[in-house]
Amino acid sequence: MQPTDSSRSIHHLAKDLERVVSEGRNPNTVDIDTLSTEGMLARINHEDAKVAQSVATEIPAIAKVVNAAAQSIAKGGRLIYIGAGTSGRLGILDAAECRPTFSVPDGVVIGIIAGGERAVLHAVEGAEDNREAGKQDVINITLSQHDTLVGLSASGRTPYVSGALAYAQSIGAATAAIACSPNSAIFEHADIAICPVVGPEALTGSTRMKSGTAQKLVLNMISTATMIKLGKTFENLMVDVNATNEKLKARALRIVMQATDCDEQTAYDALDQANNEVKVAILMLLTQVNAQQARETLAKEKGFLRNAVSQEPL
Repeated sequence: MQPTDSSRSIHHLAKDLERVVSEGRNPNTVDIDTLSTEGMLARINHEDAKVAQSVATEIPAIAKVVNAAAQSIAKGGRLIYIGAGTSGRLGILDAAECRPTFSVPDGVVIGIIAGGERAVLHAVEGAEDNREAGKQDVINITLSQHDTLVGLSASGRTPYVSGALAYAQSIGAATAAIACSPNSAIFEHADIAICPVVGPEALTGSTRMKSGTAQKLVLNMISTATMIKLGKTFENLMVDVNATNEKLKARALRIVMQATDCDEQTAYDALDQANNEVKVAILMLLTQVNAQQARETLAKEKGFLRNAVSQEPL
């Protein structure tokens, strides 16, 4: 039987996967199917414990992405994640959390997944293999040189992501790539390569596990540190929280109390006068100004509460 184009492609892909660290077989879990339930979980947990240290080795590279993203957003650009499967879903998750956590307007932090919205809940077969679709998806959001694009791929060989990164680099956008295997194909078109090597998965090839966890940790660091650099925090408090539900309103109340060491009623009254703007309420209490004066000072300091606290009232 003569090999078909499809079989040749699969053969080459199988060879490629042999070189991907996360696709290797983990000698520590070969007997996982013989263990008790607790034994299985202990073995998985033992593997998971290796992830944070692998991410720690990439802090210098992650810092470069944070600086690029902060610069992009400060100049009116965006932070954009793009990936397929688990990686794409993680990007969407991190982007979606930025609005309630930091009051970031819609469209400033974006997640794109191969196969579109349907792929968030259901696998879209073949979507990750379409290099041209990756390019087209970033063109569709009018990617520009002012944006920072972060490509996500556990294996590092997702054509969809490579297509997006290649286009982004060609127009002068800042580009970064996160993969868990050295010498990954997606690094070819990335200004910054982040590569937490987590080793073989507990379940061979299931990169939603350690590789996915590593990517999530990196994304947490990128978005959080970017927002800190943009003045979205005061000390370690989320002072730009968008209090849109009861839990977040209660959190806003506690943040004001923690930042000013005031009692609950004082915090409640300040938030009421500040129209539930946490930064404004805190500045009112710390500098003894009214809401309008607090807003003017914050505007002068470009939203940085720490700087505003040190200023004299206008």
